[in-house]
Amino acid sequence: MKSKTQKLKKGLYIVSTPIGNLKDITLRAIDILKKSDLILCEDTRNSKKLLNYYDVKSKLISYHKFNERKISQKIISEIQNYNIISLISDAGTPVVSDPGKILINECVSKNIPIVPIPGVSSVTTTVSISGFSEKFIFFGFLSEKKSTFKKELEMLAKIDCSIILFSSPRKFLKNLEQFQEFFNDREIVICREMTKLHEEFIRIKVSNLKGLNLNLKGELTIIFSEKKNSIKNFNYLTESDKKMIDKMIQKKTIRDIVDFFKDRSIPKRLIYNYCLEKKNNEN
Repeated sequence: MKSKTQKLKKGLYIVSTPIGNLKDITLRAIDILKKSDLILCEDTRNSKKLLNYYDVKSKLISYHKFNERKISQKIISEIQNYNIISLISDAGTPVVSDPGKILINECVSKNIPIVPIPGVSSVTTTVSISGFSEKFIFFGFLSEKKSTFKKELEMLAKIDCSIILFSSPRKFLKNLEQFQEFFNDREIVICREMTKLHEEFIRIKVSNLKGLNLNLKGELTIIFSEKKNSIKNFNYLTESDKKMIDKMIQKKTIRDIVDFFKDRSIPKRLIYNYCLEKKNNEN
């Protein structure tokens, strides 16, 4: 055991792995995995494909959202016994919308070293090919709860930078209308099966999403552009703006609607007057 780990300090190693293509891994990551006494992974069946490819013989155990709280203390004990523990996810950089935060916080509280082994991330990979603003917000998976889901979209729509989400194809298609309601003035790149054989990038305006034909296999990484109309729409409401107000006015106050558009540099009086006109026409 001594010869196996003598060049590494004991601790928790957060090791990035490929998001699809098995060759997208660093030499350092392979070295760390081979020298690990224990590798934590979400799905042993999935991770064995990568480890077998690089002839990694280290012990592998399942570590996922359903058991992480239960076994984290056992892992801490392993590290304290001068062991090298690596954490990997099914794909990409661990802990980003994946299990691991509980274990990391336990290590922090006990002054156990946490060592990042950087590599592939679907987030930065998506930004790099988007052509959108390099200033971005990564939000991960939106809530499954309908009311919270809409509040999250409403909050994100106010931010004028690129926005990255994770989603299954089915959920994305199911919520196309909501995405159009809040991001209609933006462009979108839908990334499916990145770095794999059937890799696909769909570039489209959000306003044209209706009727989108999307393969249901695999997970999606989605990036919305910064607000494309933010400069052009300083002094008037577009038809897209009006349609959005028409939907909102049934459930929100005029003040809420004005606040929603505050980052668009549209004069408040235009929004206020349009809302009053809509309400008067309804009476």
